[in-house]
Amino acid sequence: MQTDAGQSIEDNSMAIIESEIGSHPYTEQEWPIVRRVIHSTADFDFARGNGLLFGDDAVASGIKAIRSGCNIVTDVNGIPGLLNKAAIADFSLQTICRISDERVAQMAKSNNTTRARMSMRESAADMNGGILAIGNAPTALLEAISMIQQGGARPALVVGVPVGFVQAAESKDILWQMTDTPRITNQGRKGGSPVAASIVNALLIMARLSG
Repeated sequence: MQTDAGQSIEDNSMAIIESEIGSHPYTEQEWPIVRRVIHSTADFDFARGNGLLFGDDAVASGIKAIRSGCNIVTDVNGIPGLLNKAAIADFSLQTICRISDERVAQMAKSNNTTRARMSMRESAADMNGGILAIGNAPTALLEAISMIQQGGARPALVVGVPVGFVQAAESKDILWQMTDTPRITNQGRKGGSPVAASIVNALLIMARLSG
C-alpha cells in the first residue's frame, strides 16, 4: 500500500498529466488506462499519434474478468512483479508466466521455436476467460493470435504491447485487425512490460471502483 507521501506524488503526477495533455480522443473508461501508462513511462505518445487502441469493449471485458477472479497470463516474469499485489489478492487472481519453465525451454528447443511461443502454447487453457498481457515478445503475441484464430485459446482480453524493432509493430497491427477480440494495443515500436503492467493495474483499480 502506498504511503501518504507516495500517494501525494502520484496524485500530483496525474494532475500534471491532465494539465499537459489538452484534448484527447479517449472515452471516460479508456482515459484512466492511458493516463496510467503515461504516468509509468512519462511518454505522451501513448495518447497521441501512435497511442493506445481499444477494441471490442476491451475495458468492460477486462474489468468483468478481474471481478470473476481470472488468470493473468504474461509473456515475461517482469509483468507480475509490477502488478498491484493487494488488488491481485483482493480479487483472488492468479498470475501465470511459463517463460522460465524447464519444460518450456526443452520443448522450444525440440520444436526449433522460441520459448515465448512455447510458453503461450503451454498456457492456452489458463488464458480462457482471463487476461493475456504481453509486453516484451512479439513472437508470444503472434503465437497467441494464431491460437485465438484457431479456437485454441479464448482470453477475455488481450493486452498486446510488445516492444522492439523486429515484429513488434507488425504483431500489434495484426492484433488490432482481430475484430471480435477484446484488445488493448498500440501502433509502432514502443511498448514494454511497464506498459502492459500499467494497463492491467489501471483495470484493477477500475474493477475496485466499480464494486
